[in-house]
Amino acid sequence: MTPAPIAVALDAPDLETAAHWASLVTPHVTTVKVGLELYLRYGPDVIASVRGASGVRVFLDLKLHDIPNTVAGAARAVARLKPAILTVHATGGPAMIRAAVEAVPNTQIAAVTLLTSLSEADLEQMGVRGPSEDAVRRLSAMAVAAGAQALVCSPREVAAVRAEVGPDITLITPGVRPAGAESQDQARVATPEQAFADGADLLVIGRPITGSADPGATAAGIAAALRRTSAAAGHGA
Repeated sequence: MTPAPIAVALDAPDLETAAHWASLVTPHVTTVKVGLELYLRYGPDVIASVRGASGVRVFLDLKLHDIPNTVAGAARAVARLKPAILTVHATGGPAMIRAAVEAVPNTQIAAVTLLTSLSEADLEQMGVRGPSEDAVRRLSAMAVAAGAQALVCSPREVAAVRAEVGPDITLITPGVRPAGAESQDQARVATPEQAFADGADLLVIGRPITGSADPGATAAGIAAALRRTSAAAGHGA
């Protein structure tokens, strides 16, 4: 069975748990995601641990955001770990994004538009011109023009972003929650089936999988539902 286009967020309390979760879900998903907390706690060793013998794609979600020279240096520092995807904040601007892209030509640079925890009220308080969909579209167009090969946006904006940037940019959507799951600290959410139908390429799912009694079975179930959605739409997952 072909693995589904899901990145399982390994937000684990320790290295052993992260590696265990990765081993359980790897048969069913294409990618595992290592976030800031896990990477800062265990450093580069965490990448080898979660990649394991399977060689699963690793999404290194560090959300780099600094002056261009510093971001380029940070990106080069992790390039030896061969992450498939590395995130930077789109709000760092075009020069910063371009610096990251040029620093790691063999890694897909994904620009994070607006964090899925932000509500419309948050954006207003921050002085960001809304609504959120318009802000995300503006950031997406700027990031792609600067060389970003992928974008991170919430499921609510994915259709608008796809229309803005065309078919060749990878759209990554966090804030994905299977029907019946709690939204937790995500403010802009959708089901995996809806996000995929709207044009997402890679769905980030964490706690609904890793917090379940059987992460492997849960990942398999979500993957199967996505395959059914894909078959109904006439294309492969």
